[in-house]
Amino acid sequence: MGMKAVLPFLAILFLAGCSSDNGNGDDTNQMDDDGPIVDDGPNIGDGEIYLGFAPCEAGVATVYPCQGYDMLFQMRLNAFNANAANDIWGWTDASTGNEYALIGLDKGTAFVDITDAENPIYLGKLPTATESSIWRDIKVYGDYAFIVSEATDHGMQVFDLKKLRNVANPPELFTADARYIGIGNAHNIVINEEMGFAYPVGTARNDAFNGGVHFIDIQNPTSPNGIGGYGANGYTHDAQVITYNGPDTDYTGREIFIGANETQIAIADITDKSNPTEIGTLGYANRGYTHQGWFTDDHRYYILGDETDEINFGFDSRTLVFDMTDLDNPVLHTTYIGPTEATDHNGYVKGDEFFLANYTAGMRVLDISGIDSETITEIGFFDTHPSNNTPGFDGVWSVYPYFESGKIIINDTESGFFVVQKSN
Repeated sequence: MGMKAVLPFLAILFLAGCSSDNGNGDDTNQMDDDGPIVDDGPNIGDGEIYLGFAPCEAGVATVYPCQGYDMLFQMRLNAFNANAANDIWGWTDASTGNEYALIGLDKGTAFVDITDAENPIYLGKLPTATESSIWRDIKVYGDYAFIVSEATDHGMQVFDLKKLRNVANPPELFTADARYIGIGNAHNIVINEEMGFAYPVGTARNDAFNGGVHFIDIQNPTSPNGIGGYGANGYTHDAQVITYNGPDTDYTGREIFIGANETQIAIADITDKSNPTEIGTLGYANRGYTHQGWFTDDHRYYILGDETDEINFGFDSRTLVFDMTDLDNPVLHTTYIGPTEATDHNGYVKGDEFFLANYTAGMRVLDISGIDSETITEIGFFDTHPSNNTPGFDGVWSVYPYFESGKIIINDTESGFFVVQKSN
């Protein structure tokens, strides 16, 4: 049986990944050219492949339960000299078509060229800016990665991904190309690539924006410029910012922020950075910890995960779908209950599919083509944590499903980095 009782409050705060509240709270335009480089030691790992290609046959790929997804390869944490893994994102080089995994680790960020999945190349690591942390988050704008962490005074690292094209002797120890220090710690970072803005969230709760969202102009990536923020609804754990093109014509073309704010969903119009305005807040029954969500491609629905409802209330994995036809009056549309009691974490929409990092139940893939009629069906999975599917915070932290090749990259907190692909 899974853990059904409510965890003590302090444990919830730690395990749910709340901010450590040690940022400097100053949103002036502070930027360090390189930032202090922490000595990562002589060993940054060698990128050893732990397991190579394994087809999903009879419900298993080597030791990993699966349905419809083959494993291309796995690299364990020691391949990167790391003790824990966290967020993951991807970059496709528009000039070469090469695909790269950007792998969040406790000690920094690793970069792996996955273009040839039979011969992946561990190119190197960018060390953390200050100290190790189990929380790190990465997003991409153009040819640059932007990285934040809960590490004390980490700020936002900026890394020129074009460096990955010509690495003479991989793996290398990289340095940042810029470092924005108008924030200290941050739990997560959001980027609206259409507008060229980065939005760190989950900063110090006592900063100028109450741990909400900071607005940073990154159109010149190596000269990030902080120009304000929004914190009327308090601390934001995770968020998405979109240029809205959904059914509510009152907001067409507006830049809309939707935040998972621990105890509620917060929606704001942040088009005018000098005057962001609240659209509304939204709650729901049996709330544990309002963690992360993602819009469908048509911006009609918002798909939300609550990180501790399975633990607190004894649900099987619960995913909430809100109808955002009227942004001023969103309503709960339907609830999807998964086949296991594992805790849900990050989820991302790609067309008619929703890719869910489901901690101990691995990556789950949901068909959302029937979402209008409240029909959501699991159509595949790859379980990197075969020992159990119980509630908790081991297993898959995050997934990235957006490579044109169809490769999907997975980061497991303990088992490391996986690349999988839909079976033929």
